[in-house]
Amino acid sequence: MSSTAFAASIAAAAGLGGAVQIAVQGRLGDRVGSIEAMATASLIGAALALAVLLVARRSLAGIGDAVSSPKWMLLGGVMSAFIILAITVAGPRIGVVATTAFLIAAQFSLAAVIDRLGWFGVERIGFSWTRVVGIALLVAGAALTLRR
Repeated sequence: MSSTAFAASIAAAAGLGGAVQIAVQGRLGDRVGSIEAMATASLIGAALALAVLLVARRSLAGIGDAVSSPKWMLLGGVMSAFIILAITVAGPRIGVVATTAFLIAAQFSLAAVIDRLGWFGVERIGFSWTRVVGIALLVAGAALTLRR
């Protein structure tokens, strides 16, 4: 399997996992509280990540390297906690599809700005009319998912 096919496959699998995560986090949040559910998911994710790191690298030294990196590079952890909390709150209120749709539409919108401006050291990719129309359709589609 090529690296592109592998990357696409793992991204698709993560998308499937995201739908499951929204559904189960919402149920856990209803049962124990949204903040408690977010903290529990984060702790389980951290434990799993540490186990994978130990198996793959046989060391935790890379964490020290990561923490000593420029602080803006640690925003991924902050965003992970916020995403988990947001899906825990939104899922039971607007449904898995609508939560996913709004998450993806917002993600694409900011991703296009990040690409365009080259924020966080990414390669600059300009706006095209097809990209703008595609994002507008995603936003419209997200809004339509609120209708029951």
